[in-house]
Amino acid sequence: MEIKQIIGNVTEFFNEFVAPVHKITSVEKNDNGWQLTVEVIEEKEYMKKYAKDEMIGVYEVLLSEEKEVASYKRRDIRYRSSINYEA
Repeated sequence: MEIKQIIGNVTEFFNEFVAPVHKITSVEKNDNGWQLTVEVIEEKEYMKKYAKDEMIGVYEVLLSEEKEVASYKRRDIRYRSSINYEA
């Protein structure tokens, strides 16, 4: 399954280089490869230490035709408990 491989590649990359993946909320094919929206738990240890709510970072990720991460950019950061509604 192609999407399963894509999700696996992105999860592996983020767990190693960015932050643990919380969830992947979209996977879309485009002309040059794939675009994903990934939510990660940011600064987990810091938040635990100071008894704060966990922060969720929302990233836009672009994959090449070979299903390798080509670029990523954080688009938003929010408290895990906040209500986030996208229209």
